[in-house]
Amino acid sequence: MTFKEKRKMFIWILVLIIVALIFMVPLIFMVSMSLRTQDTIGLPQLFISEITFKNYENVLKQNPELWRNFMGSVIVTVTSVALVTVCACMAVFGFSRKNVHGKVLLYNILLCTLMVPIAGLVVPITQLNSRLGWINNYMGLIFPYTALGIPFAITILQGFMVGIPAELEEAATIDGCGMVRLFLQIVCPLLKPGIVVIVIWQFLTSWNEFFLAMCTLTKDTIKTLPLVAQQYNGAYFSQPGTLFAALTLITIPMLVFYILVQKQFVKGLTAGAVKG
Repeated sequence: MTFKEKRKMFIWILVLIIVALIFMVPLIFMVSMSLRTQDTIGLPQLFISEITFKNYENVLKQNPELWRNFMGSVIVTVTSVALVTVCACMAVFGFSRKNVHGKVLLYNILLCTLMVPIAGLVVPITQLNSRLGWINNYMGLIFPYTALGIPFAITILQGFMVGIPAELEEAATIDGCGMVRLFLQIVCPLLKPGIVVIVIWQFLTSWNEFFLAMCTLTKDTIKTLPLVAQQYNGAYFSQPGTLFAALTLITIPMLVFYILVQKQFVKGLTAGAVKG
């Protein structure tokens, strides 16, 4: 590598570091606010020398059911991720390889649902949950999250499915591979990069969703984590430090999950860019 190329790479790395730091300012500010006392909470500074963990103690003391709220978020998120992954993989396999009558129309209808924001569906979904008896029930979140996540997952996986040679499946069928075995042992492993992308995306979406969860879960014992911070954001904003401490605790599991799978996420996105 020549000196000119090294200098160019160094400049690009420096630019990326600066951009990353700029995007991290809100996250750093949130953590900084969570470590401030009531007297320093209003200081227009990103960093302060006097810190306290009292805000985190308040969150844990004022929310004895915090562990149950965390487990509720885990149940809703993991279940919706699993359902979206399974349903999307089977749907993509059917759309791409099976001559199902009306599949093009059905596929286009699914794509049209991507244009509908979840905020516009909160009222009808809440009414439906009420009739089904799913108010204060995790089912009232799991199934809507799954239904809203499947169209996006199908869109992502379709690009990967097109890149799988049909001859590979024909060869497996000639060798005596049944339909179920073909799907599980041939197709799904080849869809792995796309599956990683939709798992991460669905995890982040389900974990952070607030509006539908607020309308569906009203009992403190079964609320998901994003709803815990709501009690600190009253009309008078009396506990800003505790609010930011609660937001930090809610963000930590999501950050840990993304850090663990970020390499697979990037590989999946770049692999999908050259499929089809």
